[in-house]
Amino acid sequence: MTGLNRQEAFFLFIGDIAIFLVALYLALFLRYAQVPDLRLFQIHLTAFVPLIILWLLVFFIAGLYERHTMILRSRLPSLVIRAQIVNSVIAVIFFYFTDYIGITPKTTLFIYLVVSSILAIVWRIYGYRIMSKSRKQNALLIGEISELRELQAEVNHNDLYPMRFVSAIDFDDIATIDADKDLIERIYSDNVTIIAVDSYNEKISPLLPKLYNLVFSKIRFINLHKFYEEVFNRVPLSLVRYSWFLENLSRARVVTTFDVVKRVIDIIFSAIGGLISLIFYPFIALAIKLDDGGAIFFKQERVGQNDQSIYIHKFRTMANGQVTKVGKFLRRSRLDELPQFWNVLKGDLSIVGPRPEIPDLVKIYAKNVPYYNVRHLIKPGLFGWAQIYHDNHPHHESDVNETRVKLSYDLYYIKNRSLALDMIIGFKTIKILLSRSGA
Repeated sequence: MTGLNRQEAFFLFIGDIAIFLVALYLALFLRYAQVPDLRLFQIHLTAFVPLIILWLLVFFIAGLYERHTMILRSRLPSLVIRAQIVNSVIAVIFFYFTDYIGITPKTTLFIYLVVSSILAIVWRIYGYRIMSKSRKQNALLIGEISELRELQAEVNHNDLYPMRFVSAIDFDDIATIDADKDLIERIYSDNVTIIAVDSYNEKISPLLPKLYNLVFSKIRFINLHKFYEEVFNRVPLSLVRYSWFLENLSRARVVTTFDVVKRVIDIIFSAIGGLISLIFYPFIALAIKLDDGGAIFFKQERVGQNDQSIYIHKFRTMANGQVTKVGKFLRRSRLDELPQFWNVLKGDLSIVGPRPEIPDLVKIYAKNVPYYNVRHLIKPGLFGWAQIYHDNHPHHESDVNETRVKLSYDLYYIKNRSLALDMIIGFKTIKILLSRSGA
């Protein structure tokens, strides 16, 4: 992909310089807990100017002045952080081997790197929106009709994206279109500069020679799979093929450092959460007894990792097939799931992962939802990506269509799982719980 045009790149470059200067001032303010005087700022500025020049070069090498980093905005934080890690190494080496101004700003440097990273991420996400409002690029979609409609509607009605889809080509129409007239002429007449295409689908074959010739123009191509994930935070099932699983999910079967660290975190958080939750047990138990006098707990079989049966424990919320009054509150507040901390400690569940399903429903979905059992590659969790974004996920009743959508979120998590994503899910879940919008 080519970079930004000169005006846009210069706009970002000037913004980066301003960010590095502001970050230095804020770092000194935080370090000394007072407004830094001019002399202190000048001393540090003298030391940091050579570093800032090197850091801007690292930003350039890292691709932070290329357009795809603006379009695929979820990659910006990790890209900036990786660049800042390199910058940190450069800074440590610089201050270790040089002493031309007599300072070794260890604490200030640490604060500075954190502040500048945050400002750089915010600047690229919101600063580019200033440019995109004034001039959006025309784009073309090539793929399955259902995803085309979703993407067009979402992107064209959202100022966050620096593009506007002016047309789309459905795979089912490729065999009947005139490539020169319906594709090439349309691209040039509509001044299209970005093409989002599912290049893995075999139906694209007739258009590949024409698209190849566009590589030599100013047209930029973006992967429709990745862009769809970027926009909707889920994997489009219609774009998924066996090759996709081989490419993206094979590592889910391998125990990595991430899995070890995740298990350690699970043990720590479940032990702490389980002990703290004991405070609520007497009150919840009393409320359940006063409500209908029935059992306090119940356990239910679910399907866990590798299709193995597990038994999760909850506070009882139903009686005679109906949710009780106390049960409604417990479900809405998620307090009914407190006993599952012990399932996490035992190792049946993780804090974060796809929610485990009832065996009878798994049998139905395995027959009617392609690739459904892939979600069992990893350990299920208390909180999941689908629970955050999928408002209509089914609750203990068969719903094949909504389960297809839910699976698309589960696949997104399995593909992109990381400690950073787990933290995002944790924070978003807390937000939902505090707002009581979760069910």
